[in-house]
Amino acid sequence: MARAAGKAKTRKAVAKRFKVTGSGKILRRKQGKRHILQKKNRKRKRNLGKAALVSEADLKNVRASLPFS
Repeated sequence: MARAAGKAKTRKAVAKRFKVTGSGKILRRKQGKRHILQKKNRKRKRNLGKAALVSEADLKNVRASLPFS
């Protein structure tokens, strides 16, 4: 008897942390803007607020966790 393949499910924790753009790139938030902000200058905090692309090394794992994106 043949085994049925498992159902593809989205990892909800990953879905909340990453966003897929229209062209298929994956965006992430930058770390370092939660606390201890007094010693960080305005420019640094402003740039930490912007989204960044997921690196090539991590793309495979993130895409595997988001099968429907």
